[in-house]
Amino acid sequence: MNYSVRALLLLALVFSSQILLAQSGRLRSANKQFDDMSYASAVRMYEEFLRGDKKSNPAETREAMLKLAYSYRKLQDTRNAERVYGDLVKNYDDLNSDVYLYYAQALATNGKYRDSQKMYSRYGEKQKEDMRGRRFTMSYMDMNRFYQDSSSYQMAPLPINTRQADFSPMYYKNGLVFVSARDESGVTKRVFGWNQTPFLDLYFFPDTTQFRQLINNDPAVRPTSTAVLGGGSAVNLPSDATVDDKNLSKAEKFSRTLNTKYHEGPVTFSKDQKMVLFTRNNTSKGKAGKSSDGVKKLKLYSAIDKNGTWTDVQELPFNSNEYSVGHPAFSPDNSKLYFVSDMPGGYGGTDIYVAEYANGQWSTPVNMGKEINTEGNEMFPFVDENGNLYFSSDGHEGLGGLDVFFAELKDGIAYKGVENAGAPINSEKDDFGIITDKNRSSGYVSSNRKRGVSDDDIFAFRKICRQLNILVYDAKSGTPLEGADVRVMRGDVSQVLQITGQDGKADLCLETSADYEFKAAKEGFQTNSVKFSTLTQSKQPVMTVSIYLQRTEGTLMKGVVKAEVDQTPASGVKVTFRNEKDKSEQTVVTGPDGGYEFNMKPGAPYTITAEKDRYATKRAKYEKLKPGRSPKVVSDSLGLYGEGDVFQLKNIYYDLNKFFIRPDAAKELDRVVAILKEYPEMKIELRAHTDARSNDTYNLRLSESRARAAMDYLVARGVNPSRLLAKGYGEAEVVNGCTDGVECSEPEHQQNRRTEFKIVSVQ
Repeated sequence: MNYSVRALLLLALVFSSQILLAQSGRLRSANKQFDDMSYASAVRMYEEFLRGDKKSNPAETREAMLKLAYSYRKLQDTRNAERVYGDLVKNYDDLNSDVYLYYAQALATNGKYRDSQKMYSRYGEKQKEDMRGRRFTMSYMDMNRFYQDSSSYQMAPLPINTRQADFSPMYYKNGLVFVSARDESGVTKRVFGWNQTPFLDLYFFPDTTQFRQLINNDPAVRPTSTAVLGGGSAVNLPSDATVDDKNLSKAEKFSRTLNTKYHEGPVTFSKDQKMVLFTRNNTSKGKAGKSSDGVKKLKLYSAIDKNGTWTDVQELPFNSNEYSVGHPAFSPDNSKLYFVSDMPGGYGGTDIYVAEYANGQWSTPVNMGKEINTEGNEMFPFVDENGNLYFSSDGHEGLGGLDVFFAELKDGIAYKGVENAGAPINSEKDDFGIITDKNRSSGYVSSNRKRGVSDDDIFAFRKICRQLNILVYDAKSGTPLEGADVRVMRGDVSQVLQITGQDGKADLCLETSADYEFKAAKEGFQTNSVKFSTLTQSKQPVMTVSIYLQRTEGTLMKGVVKAEVDQTPASGVKVTFRNEKDKSEQTVVTGPDGGYEFNMKPGAPYTITAEKDRYATKRAKYEKLKPGRSPKVVSDSLGLYGEGDVFQLKNIYYDLNKFFIRPDAAKELDRVVAILKEYPEMKIELRAHTDARSNDTYNLRLSESRARAAMDYLVARGVNPSRLLAKGYGEAEVVNGCTDGVECSEPEHQQNRRTEFKIVSVQ
């Protein structure tokens, strides 16, 4: 099996076991191949030695077995690695702790998790500082967490795969650039001594739309018009057309100027795709460079697209002859580069680092820290559209080999920890090189699992869901109800709002392994809800839920919570509707539409409260509704003021070089007084601005006077001055381009002579 670039980054790791010098000629020859990292040849020679020299020196036998097991490990022949490590553990007691670790990893990669758990436990006893022993021992006590979403995805190998390694795709134009060791044309065949396979080059397949035919059609997969829960869109990959494997398998060399006689790949591209960063063996002017220990390390290089040709190949400044640097991944805005290295000072074999990129300059790389990096190997980073990180690791708990992991980043920190992507994206084999959309609803991943052609292969994946038809009926007549609101809830949190059609039906695309509640509401009817779990449902293509509504004399309260600053719907707001007569409450957390619906009984006053962190709590009261004369629907909206919101007081302008409040500004400032009285804990900053005429110092002082004038107006109307901050910004923030030297009309200049208020805190 081809260990590919995964192995190249580990070349600096020295085989560590206490062994005696070999005396046998056969063993010396095998050791020579081992030392040269020609593991395929070393395996053959060690096996011959162990079969032929039955009565050899016991120390030589032990040495041969240790190096044979390690060679199988390097070749990813986990079956034979398990066999030889098993014999070592059975026959020797004084083994290095790494033997138990490698044996545990081989067992897990072969799907023998209980046996692997025992070996991880023994490794943990011998190597207490390495937390992998404890973590994996605990993790393998319950494997269910790795399979929670296993029925949510479909996968298929791409027809561009060959019998050699194909892996690490990256989006480019409408296609994929990927790494391949496929056989070269021509008489001369270059092979990599490690495993006797061809060197790696970059290839390009131009049209990924053709891959949409790969995954068998599932009747549960709905068109994109169907509402989808979980933050994604329904992925519609039809398979009714005939797949032409011959055309699909055609891939071309990506670049004659980038591909050399050594290894290239993986790659990443800048946002405009005019710059490529790629991994390559250490070379200089076509000659291989080596470290002080004689190993060709990996380096990162950049190139620029000039008229369709990649030119100006440059080394990145943090390369080194003494350690490897590779596997680049740009952030969406190109401000950061994530990459892998075994440079000194890391946590384990290979770690993920990040460097900032601005104005063509690179910062000093920074290790991503122990939340991401482990005592094992972290590799193949990818950053999605949201700026969150995917990577592969054999140090975090997984199904075996390299698993794909996800980390949501905030200010460069994995503040929620690291999450295993789970099956089927992960398997007991190596899974790596993922690229995907922001919701992980579709993408590509590399793996050497059995479904592939032979070696590392690229798989397409998509997230699927099950169609659910929600039918809303009149409980008395049984007729379908058109125009009923169907709100989908998960744990009191609103997910989406659907409206029933003429047939009383709304259809949804549900995630698997989730619990839901569906609330139906319609004018003239009492709201009703049903709970539903996909955990207990069979895998039937279409599921149905019926909701029956009783006619009522009560009133339906409907509304939307909006952010006052821009009047957009506010999600994540807890809305509580309280009956002040019987003290009963109805509660919902708003979804993307900011909407809510409640039953309102006549003869009782109600209070509605909207709460969200870092927002001022909004309360409104509703008087008693008279029986028989109540409206069928009460519609309202709630506006929230949030910390950091800036509001322009549109009618507060100033005469040129004046700071007195004009009469036309009084009504607007009175509105601010009303807001501050409604929210007695709120503190604000009054921000005054001038136009660009006069010098900077004068304008700054004038704006300070204007801000102070607005503050004095509020204080005179009863606002505590401790709740107010007045600040002038001069001409620093003009709104229409009327800066120094720009000719503008008087109305245009007046737009810049304005006052704003910013909410500093709400409690």
